Amino acid sequence: MQHLRELYRQKNFQQLIEELNGLHEADLAEYFKELDGDERIILFRFLKKDLAARVFSYMEKEEQMGLINAITDHSLRDLLAGLAFDDKIDLLEEMPANVAKKILQNVSGDERKIINQFLKFPENSAGSIMTIEYVDLKEHYTVGYALDHIRKTGVNKETIYTCYVIDGNRRLRGTVSLKDIIMADPDITVGELMEEKTISVQTTDDQEEVAALFKKYDLLSVPVLDHENRLIGIITIDDIIDVIEEEGTEDFYRMAAMEATEDDYLSTGVFTLAKKRILWLMVLMVSATITGNIIGHFQAVLHSALSLTVFIPMLMGTGGNAGAQSSTLIIRGMAVGELKRRDALRVLFKELRVSLVVGAALGIVNYARIILFAGESTTVALTVSITVFLTIVLAKLTGSILPIVAKSIGLDPALIAAPLLTTIIDALALLVYFNIALMVLGPSLTAG
Repeated sequence: MQHLRELYRQKNFQQLIEELNGLHEADLAEYFKELDGDERIILFRFLKKDLAARVFSYMEKEEQMGLINAITDHSLRDLLAGLAFDDKIDLLEEMPANVAKKILQNVSGDERKIINQFLKFPENSAGSIMTIEYVDLKEHYTVGYALDHIRKTGVNKETIYTCYVIDGNRRLRGTVSLKDIIMADPDITVGELMEEKTISVQTTDDQEEVAALFKKYDLLSVPVLDHENRLIGIITIDDIIDVIEEEGTEDFYRMAAMEATEDDYLSTGVFTLAKKRILWLMVLMVSATITGNIIGHFQAVLHSALSLTVFIPMLMGTGGNAGAQSSTLIIRGMAVGELKRRDALRVLFKELRVSLVVGAALGIVNYARIILFAGESTTVALTVSITVFLTIVLAKLTGSILPIVAKSIGLDPALIAAPLLTTIIDALALLVYFNIALMVLGPSLTAG
């Protein structure tokens, strides 16, 4: 990258053009990201047309928008012609209205009609991420004819490694791999080679469910059918990788009690970032009044044994950590399809056994620590240790069951991971602590 910058500084454009056109498109996109707007536009024009389109598909939204606004309509048409169809859909979905209008004005009328149909599919559905660039064959084609057909029509297709066999009404009959076609006798028919048992999805299926199918069946592509089982597109593995990243990022944000942002961190404005965070922070701030009310209710206990106050942060933190461990495991298991709602009782039973072991170990360690290093009485040590044990049991059970309950009522389990779980466990830890204190430290302690 430094070498390319030096060539540009020296205005050695001939060598710069040669080296730019010899790089991989992903590396070029990374290089262009480091340039300012004018430099990016100048150097982008040096790229060959097919390479420019591939580089453009790797660029960030802001960079793409700057180039679209800077280049002529003729250059834009060349650029759009080189983009894969699904990349054009993604581009239109991300661009503001004025830029999207310019894009639509520079595609053919037939393609514009198809694009408009694709834009009507629900967001995050199979239909919204599919492409129409695939190879279709008929059952009666001979292998020799099928190979000629692939050579003629497969140049600009998203993939040719899997071909889709359809009937006269475009209903999917099966699939056949390019390997099988190449290895077969030229005179046998495609119908004799095709695999009739085909994994497919509907246009309205959620993209996360589609990603799970790719993982389960080790797919490279999957056909997308309409409500009449007609083949209208395919989804390829490169798009599913993007879906997995998107869904993972979204869950990560939600587990941190934030709304996801479409742009990268440095490109997102301060007020946009604040707006994405402030709602959940307010919710958490208000929900913290629950724990405050519990402490207020048991003020007399704290006045009678002030040393109990010292252990409140440790108990709440330990409970929160224990609950977060369980909820993270369960959310991950549900996300990759390892756990279903029907596994709720098995999950609870396993987490109960884990919590008993963990709780007992931490309770014993806490008892010894308080006696040896804190200098407290055995009754205080016993109160705290019993609370640690019970808090961990309750936290792990709560952390494991809440995501399953959320999924059952149609909520995203990741929403439960941080905000609601923390509030519930903090409240449970305090209730257990003060009630244990009343029982262990004696009847002289009474709640206010």
